[in-house]
Amino acid sequence: MNIKKITQNFIQKFPGDLSGNTMQRQTPDILFCTVKPADFDKTELIDFNQKLSDGIGLGMLENDEGFLAAQNLPENVRTYATAYAGHQFGNWAGQLGDGRAIYAGEIINENHQTEIQWKGAGATPYSRHADGRAVLRSSIREYLMSEAMFHLRVPTTRALSLSKTGEDVIRDIQYSGNPQKEQGAVVVRTAESFLRFGHFELLSARHQTDLLKQLADYTIENFYQDINSENNPDKYIDWFQAICNRTLKMIIDWYRVGFVHGVMNTDNMSVLGLTIDYGPFSMMDGYNLEFTPNTTDLPGKRYAFGKQGQISHWNLAMLANAIFPLINDADALEKILDNYGKQFWTAHDEMLAKKFGFDEVLPEDERFFTEWQQLMQDLNLDYTLFFQNLEKPTSEIKTEDFSNSFYRSLNENELKRLSNFIEKYQERKLKNKITEKESLALMSKTNPKFILRNYLLFESIQDAENGDYELFFKLKEALQDPYENRFPEFNKKRHSKYDNQTGCSQLSCSS
Repeated sequence: MNIKKITQNFIQKFPGDLSGNTMQRQTPDILFCTVKPADFDKTELIDFNQKLSDGIGLGMLENDEGFLAAQNLPENVRTYATAYAGHQFGNWAGQLGDGRAIYAGEIINENHQTEIQWKGAGATPYSRHADGRAVLRSSIREYLMSEAMFHLRVPTTRALSLSKTGEDVIRDIQYSGNPQKEQGAVVVRTAESFLRFGHFELLSARHQTDLLKQLADYTIENFYQDINSENNPDKYIDWFQAICNRTLKMIIDWYRVGFVHGVMNTDNMSVLGLTIDYGPFSMMDGYNLEFTPNTTDLPGKRYAFGKQGQISHWNLAMLANAIFPLINDADALEKILDNYGKQFWTAHDEMLAKKFGFDEVLPEDERFFTEWQQLMQDLNLDYTLFFQNLEKPTSEIKTEDFSNSFYRSLNENELKRLSNFIEKYQERKLKNKITEKESLALMSKTNPKFILRNYLLFESIQDAENGDYELFFKLKEALQDPYENRFPEFNKKRHSKYDNQTGCSQLSCSS
């Protein structure tokens, strides 16, 4: 890889602590601290994403395995962690920051910037009494899932490499007072930027308006270049509108593929509208608006599947509060936020229409979608498999074909209810202005055939912890072509043996 292409653009522009001191502490008046990654003696590269490396301009992997585990770094790489704040589960948490992430810097390639960071490479001043390490279990989950989301066409951070560190890490996965040794690992992840809502919340809370403006200008100039920033009195309003637009698209895509983030704190919200920080996430198996994979989110289920639109709205309101000193126009911000709610559900219905193969949303579709949602919820049908079973010539759809999406035996009344809905669907399809072929093509590119279900991740992690990576690499191949059914053995509902399985259907923030 051409590591010499890594620049230090961010830390050259903003105030920071250059001492290298990793003691956990408050860091007022700065945006970053330089840190030195931990020393690992027996690192082992598991996988390297060559396509991504080529795409961002790093090129071929040569003698760079040490770099991928944050070892033997070249002189031009000065590593650092950034400070941010956030609302966690609806409560102000104050200063947070990169507790397990350490930046290498940026790659500038044909006016396109890509930030590179290690996750799990050691403690930073923001580790909050933790060790800054990551375990193989959570690292495999992030490495595979972030790439799966990319190929599903969902805005996301991406993963460049996965390495074992050769050391043991102590983790209590369920916070039950039963810590265990686990294998340590490091993921190199990339994004156009890892800037979060929380970066702006921190500066606003500290009344550092000049630095807040500087960071906003940096973000607009580098990542929102379509906004006119010269002599434009409304550029910050335009910028907030653009953030709302990107966030809306991301969340709609989450609903489209059935993704549940699990911990939508404002410090886990990307200011570029990217899916970021893969922790207690899950793809949804049986449809359930109240489903949350995060045991920390119980019993309130703040971040349940059906609440993700509402929470994104709330988080954007927190960002609006943070950047208000740059705008000083509450009416303008409130108008954008009010419109977000209206635009969100319009976009949601348009997305659902495509999943059903409808060419447009008709006035009566609101009732149709509501009935479908209640059917899915009551019968707990598999979300992904349900739409796959619809993807055939309308006249060929039969109730018995949906048995592969049942998580329990349905009684006679429930089967009749499903049959009645299918008949209504067939009648609704007759109102399309597009052909059956065009409708099926629309469904095919909207509804995935492969999703990276938690049980598949769970099985691959169990194998990998025993040194067997065959399933890991097979899943990596499958996720690259999710709209084709190339691996039918993965295109199945979760087996009952994984119900309530820790690390599969039950996850924590340490996942």
